[in-house]
Amino acid sequence: MNQYPCSSCGANVEFAPGTTVLKCPYCGAETPLVPTGARVREHSYAEFAGLPRKPVATLAANTFTCRGCGAVTQSDKISDRCQFCGAPLVADTAGAEMVAPEAVLPFTLDRPALRQALRRWASSRWFAPNSLKKVTEAESSHSTYLPHWTYDARTMSQYTGQRGEHYWDTETYTENGETKTRQVQRTRWYPASGTVARDFDDVLVVGTHRVAPKYLDALEPWPLPQAQPYRPEFLAGHETLRYDVEPEAGLASAQSRMAEVIEGDCRDDIGGDEQRVGSVHTDYADVTFKLMLLPVWLACYLHAGRTFNILVNGCTGEVAGERPYSVPKIVAAVVAALVVIAAIVLVVSLSQSG
Repeated sequence: MNQYPCSSCGANVEFAPGTTVLKCPYCGAETPLVPTGARVREHSYAEFAGLPRKPVATLAANTFTCRGCGAVTQSDKISDRCQFCGAPLVADTAGAEMVAPEAVLPFTLDRPALRQALRRWASSRWFAPNSLKKVTEAESSHSTYLPHWTYDARTMSQYTGQRGEHYWDTETYTENGETKTRQVQRTRWYPASGTVARDFDDVLVVGTHRVAPKYLDALEPWPLPQAQPYRPEFLAGHETLRYDVEPEAGLASAQSRMAEVIEGDCRDDIGGDEQRVGSVHTDYADVTFKLMLLPVWLACYLHAGRTFNILVNGCTGEVAGERPYSVPKIVAAVVAALVVIAAIVLVVSLSQSG
């Protein structure tokens, strides 16, 4: 277990978002994080697949013994706080039975920046009650690193399909007893097949079921090039969830995302005006992966007696989550739209009758 005492007062220091220092929450003393020269590593999936490993669901919780007050805390998190004195606790990940993180994207948003992000988000919600704009402070918030898998791969895909080419045909029809002609677009289909290749880098897959994926997806994009090699100091003072999505399941999700991109490549290769993709067979080579920790503020706010949960990207300030809706505003918008449509229909009718 890791704890970092303040050199001035002896309290435990915490990583300060947006800086490269550990800061004492009591006396304000700062301890610079000295660069280690380490680089972010990738694991070969082929080599990893053959290693013995326990499913993470079978692993026991981490046991933290606070060096400050001596209390023992049981937690399935990688980093947490002492349940008695609140001191930061960080588990040792080296030699553990689970996959250790290789990279971390440090927090850059502190609590004042969190309040600003919440204020911007609240003031920009369409169809929200006017009172929501007064929400500028979260009732509770936790700076939390969430586990994500990233996957790299070189792919070669063979496909079959059809290329559609448009042409115009003259069609004869009868209207009001009069024979007329018009041009109709039709499509000729031709067989197509070929091979496309693409290299994928850092395909991101959420490594936890504890947070709704739709909200996490809404926080993208992440500044992944700013990720640092993992060091426990970045976690001090912040919660860190342990992954519960195994890397094998993560790879399946990553390949599903890759397949969508590969199908687009196949369509581009087929060309023509329209495309049909019949089958795609993809070979994956040089598959690598790593566990990365991404910073998220998990927060909630009260509005009209109800609690709403939100997530805030700890680097960009992007906000996603639950929000209230104003029924009167929605009704007014629908009525306004109907009035506009009715006015357009009236104008068209008058122009035709005239």
